[in-house]
Amino acid sequence: MVKITLDRITKKFGKFTALNNITLEIEDKEFMALLGPSGSGKSTLLYTIAGIYKPTSGKIYFDERDVTEVPPKDRNVGLVFQNWALYPHMKVFKNIAFPLELKKAPKEEIEKKVREVAKMLHIDHLLDRYPWQLSGGQQQRVAIARALVKEPDVLLLDEPLSNLDALLRLEVRAELKRLQKELGITAVYVTHDQAEALAMADRIAIIKDGNILQVGDPDEVYYKPMYKFVAGFLGSPPMNFVEAEVEGDMLRIYHSRIPIPKQYGEIIKKLNITEVLFGFRPHDAEIVRGEAEGIKGEIYSFEPLGREQIITVAVDSDVFVKVFAPEEEHFRFGEKVTIVPREDRVILFDKKTEKALEYL
Repeated sequence: MVKITLDRITKKFGKFTALNNITLEIEDKEFMALLGPSGSGKSTLLYTIAGIYKPTSGKIYFDERDVTEVPPKDRNVGLVFQNWALYPHMKVFKNIAFPLELKKAPKEEIEKKVREVAKMLHIDHLLDRYPWQLSGGQQQRVAIARALVKEPDVLLLDEPLSNLDALLRLEVRAELKRLQKELGITAVYVTHDQAEALAMADRIAIIKDGNILQVGDPDEVYYKPMYKFVAGFLGSPPMNFVEAEVEGDMLRIYHSRIPIPKQYGEIIKKLNITEVLFGFRPHDAEIVRGEAEGIKGEIYSFEPLGREQIITVAVDSDVFVKVFAPEEEHFRFGEKVTIVPREDRVILFDKKTEKALEYL
C-alpha cells in the first residue's frame, strides 16, 4: 500500500482550469473522500491520480516514487467507475479475471484469486452468470471485485454508488468501508453525496471550482467549517445562514437582538467587523414559545419525518431557517416563536470573504 502525495497539481483543458495548484497528502491505508458539486474538479483529480489525465503542472508521488509520467497500467491502481463498465459478453468470472488475464497470470492463480475476491463481496454464487442477469448492486460488486483482484496499491472510486437505489447504497457503502479497512488499502473516493463522505471517509477534501477549500476528518469539516460553502454543502438540511449586524456586544438579526457568542467577542473586536453571517445547524437550536432570548420568527411550515420534524421559521418576509423539533410538538402556521441556537455551535462568517472568523 502507498501514500499518495499531490504536489501543486494544475490541470487545464484549453483555457479552462479544472484543477488549480492542488496540494494534498493521502496517507497509507487511508480512506480519502473527494467531495464537491458537479464540475468542481473531483473526478479530474481522481483521473490524474490514476494517470488517465496528465497534469499541466505539478508532481504526483506514490510513496517516494514520482509517477507523474508513469502510464496508468504501470501505477497498479484499481479503478471503479460510476457506470460499472462490465463486458456484457463475458460471464462474471471472466469480467473479474480480466485484469489478471491481461497480466498473463497462471490459470491456477486466476481461479484462486477470483474466487477469493468474489467470496469477500458475496458474489461467489454469481460467477457463471452474465452482467445482464444481475441486479445493479450485484453488477457494482463485480466491478469492485475486478478492481480488487489484481491487488492494487491504490483503489480509486468514481461515484460508484450513485446508480444504486437508496437502500442498496447504504448496504454497499457499509461493505466498501469494511473491505477497505480489512484489506488495508489506500482508497480515494469521489462523491457529491455529503452523507456518503461523512459516513465512509477517514478524511474529506472539499473541492469547489478546482480548489480544495478544506481537508479534515468528518467531525472537523462538519462542526468547524472553514467557509460558508463547506458549512452549506454538509448536512441535511444544511446549515442556516442569516445576516447580522454588530451593535456593541450584541448582534442584530432582523427583528431580534442577541448577545455575541462568547467565543467570538474578542475576534470581532480585533477584526473590527460590523457585519457577519450567523450560521447554525438545524439540530443545534430549539424552538421556544413565549419570551426567550433568541431569533424571533413565525412558523412557516412543518415536515413530519417520523421520530422528528423539520420546522421552517420565517425570520423576515423572505428569510427562512430550518430547525428540528420532537415529533410530539404541534405547531400552527403563523405561530410566533423564538429560535434559540446553541451558543457553542454557532459559527460566524465574514460577509465579504464568507470565511469563518476563527480562520481569518
